[in-house]
Amino acid sequence: MLDQQAKAQLQSYLNRLVAPITIGFAADDSETSRQMDSLLKDIASLSSKIVVKTDDSPDVRRPSFTIARQGEMPRIRFAAMPMGHEFSSLILALLQASGYPSREDAALQDSARKLAGPLDFEVYISLSCHNCPEVVQSLNLLAVLNPQVKVDVVDGSLFPDEVKARRIMAVPTVYLNGGPFLSGRREFGEIISKLDAASVQDRAEALSAKAPFDVLVVGAGPAGAAAAVYSARKGLRTGMVAERLGGQVNETADIENFISVRKTDGTKLGADLMAHVSSYDVDVMKAERVRSVKPSEIGWTVELESGAELRSRTLIAATGARWRKLEIPGEAELTGKGVAYCPHCDGPLFRGKDVVVIGGGNSGVEAAIDLAGICRSVTLLQRGPKLTADEVLCRRLEQTANIRAVFNTRVDRMEASDGQLSAVHYEDRTSGEMRCVPAAGCFVQIGLRPNSEWVGDSVRKNEWNEIVVDAKCAASAPGFFAAGDCTSVPYKQIAIAVGEGAKAALSAFDYLIRSES
Repeated sequence: MLDQQAKAQLQSYLNRLVAPITIGFAADDSETSRQMDSLLKDIASLSSKIVVKTDDSPDVRRPSFTIARQGEMPRIRFAAMPMGHEFSSLILALLQASGYPSREDAALQDSARKLAGPLDFEVYISLSCHNCPEVVQSLNLLAVLNPQVKVDVVDGSLFPDEVKARRIMAVPTVYLNGGPFLSGRREFGEIISKLDAASVQDRAEALSAKAPFDVLVVGAGPAGAAAAVYSARKGLRTGMVAERLGGQVNETADIENFISVRKTDGTKLGADLMAHVSSYDVDVMKAERVRSVKPSEIGWTVELESGAELRSRTLIAATGARWRKLEIPGEAELTGKGVAYCPHCDGPLFRGKDVVVIGGGNSGVEAAIDLAGICRSVTLLQRGPKLTADEVLCRRLEQTANIRAVFNTRVDRMEASDGQLSAVHYEDRTSGEMRCVPAAGCFVQIGLRPNSEWVGDSVRKNEWNEIVVDAKCAASAPGFFAAGDCTSVPYKQIAIAVGEGAKAALSAFDYLIRSES
């Protein structure tokens, strides 16, 4: 199952196992079961601390396998072939179940141990989803830490009847004790906060007690990471607060234009950015959403959704952007029920179905091409008279037989049938006629909206709600700087965001050394 390179990589990790591990294999007569059997045998062959046994338990998903420390009841089950993005989830589950320590925040791990159960999670994933591993790994760690927690990781493509019965049309989707719990990417801290309100209050008090920072970076994408690294390298007391480490880059599939790196993916780049930040003395406060900001006697005070307040002499806003929505009837109600924004994550759920892509820029055309490989048909709706994507993408789209591009359209509404998307209605702007495209899925790819609401009127913003900055990334208020996709700087690119983040940090340093202490 595993090639020699993969075996060598895996063995280097398995050498770190602390205690013996038992894998329980629940087989059936499917081809997936045979592949899973081969994978588990390969894993067991790489470590004397791993034993594979038959799992004859009734009423479990098959094929699947459990991971547990020898002598303990299993609390982690993979009803999936954890390859691709989920291979790291498999490795971490093996290591952490054996007793290998997690790098997660110690206070959050203590909160996890105190949670009352039983807490039985089912997380539905697709192997092409780059947002799923974060949730899978967080829940698996929770199960390792707390004996009252169980986790089933379910590949939706292997259990389509469950996906249909539960009307799952977005991944990751998590059920808790049989009922819906959450959907979408979440970090460990966010999950703990959702399960335990008391831990939120404790963390808020601890954050508020922190000494003021010289530089506080809000956001942890490419711009935020660069700003934090440059600030720390200047010897400044640097803090970073963010809802999600890596930012919007995590939702990017292939990246081939980040200079010096010929090809990577968003999940890896996001992890690499944060690994670089972690190599410096930066106080990273993750899974925290900023509510507002106001001037203070030392500079700026940032209020978090938890109620915590952080103080800093200077502030660098690097909160990036999020998918822009159509804001038409039916969109909000059908999000996660046919309306989606990430074709790489949710595309596999629409295999063999008819889908619509809205948007003719790079992201829209790339989405249409990707979806054409698994969907029966793709209809791309473009507002203007032609595609605005790069020429190479346009040529490839024209050569793809099951993609139909429709121009001069205005999307009017989404139609539902039995609670799920069934059609997209649009106006032909040339003739004025209303038309309808039957579809099981609709992927909205019409650009980004800056995450700048938390700024309020503290600094000037333009008509698109972007923070207006000058050539040195300075906003309209003293000590307030901004970088990346939340600003008025043109061309929303990773490489540009990194450069702007570095520039913002250098400008903050220049401001501080010229200001009174």
